[in-house]
Amino acid sequence: MATVVLVMWLVMGGSQAMKTALVEDVLSLVPAIVFLVASHYEQKPPTAKFPFGFERVHSLASVIAAVALAAVGAFLLFESASTLIKQEHPTIAPVSLFGTDVWLGWPMVAALVYSVLPPVILGHIKQPVARRLQDEVLDTDAMMQRADWMTGLAGIGGVLGVGLGYWWGDALAAGLIAVSIVKDGVTSLRVATAELVDGTPRALGSNEIAEDALQLIDSLEARFPGARVRLRETGRYIHAELSGVPPEAQVDLESLWTGDPERSWRLVQLSFVAASNVRHPADHAP
Repeated sequence: MATVVLVMWLVMGGSQAMKTALVEDVLSLVPAIVFLVASHYEQKPPTAKFPFGFERVHSLASVIAAVALAAVGAFLLFESASTLIKQEHPTIAPVSLFGTDVWLGWPMVAALVYSVLPPVILGHIKQPVARRLQDEVLDTDAMMQRADWMTGLAGIGGVLGVGLGYWWGDALAAGLIAVSIVKDGVTSLRVATAELVDGTPRALGSNEIAEDALQLIDSLEARFPGARVRLRETGRYIHAELSGVPPEAQVDLESLWTGDPERSWRLVQLSFVAASNVRHPADHAP
């Protein structure tokens, strides 16, 4: 991806699509970086200053990655809209290559084609891994890779449009794809924010409650009749809390997991709390 950024910068010229694609490629490095940093700290043992460990560093990384994705979409949308409103006519002049004058649009198209290939491959590899790990950061990174190659294709259309005399094609190509990127970024941001404020676990890439969480709630309610069940997510792990029932000394967490057995590792804690200490939505309804 670093080589993509370098190649795009070398042939950027005055094309709006090339400029926005370059910025998008630079920002696309953010989710991958925060994923690696979060994965490093996540495994560290608790310390005196962080007695609960570092599981939630992944939640923070999710917010950073989601903000980066949303920022990319907002930037692309703003730049393309500004160009269309101002009716800026981009020009792509010829350049001399090996003693021959060549329209700069062709090197631009070649660079954009190159910029499409790594994101397609990386995104295809990351998406199934993100689903197996229930990893929001890696899922956002995969969406950023999708934004990369879609922006590259739009950029190709924009550059060729300028060459054919359609000045608005350059900005329009960047703007059309920005809408989809903004949508993905907002969705990722809503999911990451819900996790930070101890919301019920969400499905990967969606603001809907995860199927794993719904099945776990049903399992806990069946095992502990009359209990009030609350679930929260820290990174890729689920913490369950029960109130209104007497605590049990030993509970096999795997026996409570009725979903996909390969995902039973998600449930890492079951806590029993006094009912008087629990605030419930019904108690504070408007």
